[in-house]
Amino acid sequence: MTDPRRRTGLLAAGAAVAALLLTACGSGSGDQEPDAGGGTPAGDQEPAPDGTPGATPEDTGPAEGTGEDQGGATVPEELRWTAPAVGGGEFDASALAGSPAVLWFWAPWCPVCQGEAPGIKAAHEEWGDEVTFVGVAGHGDESQDETFVNTFGLDGFTHARDLDGSLWAGFGVASQPAFAFVSKGGSVEVVPGSLNEQELDNRLSELAGQ
Repeated sequence: MTDPRRRTGLLAAGAAVAALLLTACGSGSGDQEPDAGGGTPAGDQEPAPDGTPGATPEDTGPAEGTGEDQGGATVPEELRWTAPAVGGGEFDASALAGSPAVLWFWAPWCPVCQGEAPGIKAAHEEWGDEVTFVGVAGHGDESQDETFVNTFGLDGFTHARDLDGSLWAGFGVASQPAFAFVSKGGSVEVVPGSLNEQELDNRLSELAGQ
């Protein structure tokens, strides 16, 4: 028969062990207190819709384009600028958002641009109702830019003047000629170098059909 005093000692020891175990379970990282701002601890953040741990809805932007909305259309970063226009006035590139557009980068003294100009004019006459054309003139003064536009009959669409090279740099254009094709959804594709009339026609047809 077990000594009653020994049985009492065993029960007391068992109770002490149980108390220690309960205390240890309550000290794990799963019971962290919310931070001072009332948020969820970093280890317990829910994954974002794209699966990135800890991201919030504000961290995920639209698939195409950046910047503020312009009349319900997303303005790509490349179109967030204004510049003086050849012949006077000012051009706001954000107005191009939401519709297909092509920007042609040229310099008035560039022989390749001069040779390309008649094809640009013909393309505008064919596609101008479906695609907005904009010239972006650089490396020339105001008089040279106006002479170029008038000589080649390019006054049917707007030409912005890049006074300090920042507009070209915003598109990653290092030399003329070059093109930037802007889709209705806001994606921008820059094509350096010259395009013959057939190549340009193919690209404009694709752009208008998007």
